[in-house]
Parts: sequence; structure tokens; C-alpha cells
Amino acid sequence: MDSLATLQALGVTLPSPAYLLGSVLFGLLGYAAWRRGRAMGRPPLTWGGLALMVYPAAVDDTLLLWLVGAALSALLALRWK
Repeated sequence: MDSLATLQALGVTLPSPAYLLGSVLFGLLGYAAWRRGRAMGRPPLTWGGLALMVYPAAVDDTLLLWLVGAALSALLALRWK
């Protein structure tokens, strides 16, 4: 039995490698920002890191994932110091 064909018949599609890479990358960046924010007592950095970790679960388009991730990462880079 071909499990990939069965999943596609049920309407389940697998994410692209670019989507998976973006999810992992932005999740790791978000985790680093969240930890630094908690350690330094900086709520904007903490919440920004949490948003960067969680948003890939709500976005299913690869381009949108990368655009939002880049924007959130840029905002966190401005708040890092």
C-alpha cells in the first residue's frame, strides 16, 4: 500500500523542504530570543521569541512563512541589545 498516495487522497499534503527548514530555523531563533528575554527580564524580547516559535503552526504557505519570519527576526534583532 502506498501511504503517500493514501494521505494525498485524504487531502493531507506534506510540507516542502523549504517550509520545514524555515520552521526549524525560526523556531530555534525564537527559542534563543525567548531564553534571552526571560534571563534579562525583557518582555518584548520574550514575547517576540514566543511569537517566532509559534507562528509556523498557523501559516501554511512557504513564502508567507519566510516573509513573516524575516520580519519578526528583524524586529527581534533591533531589540536584542
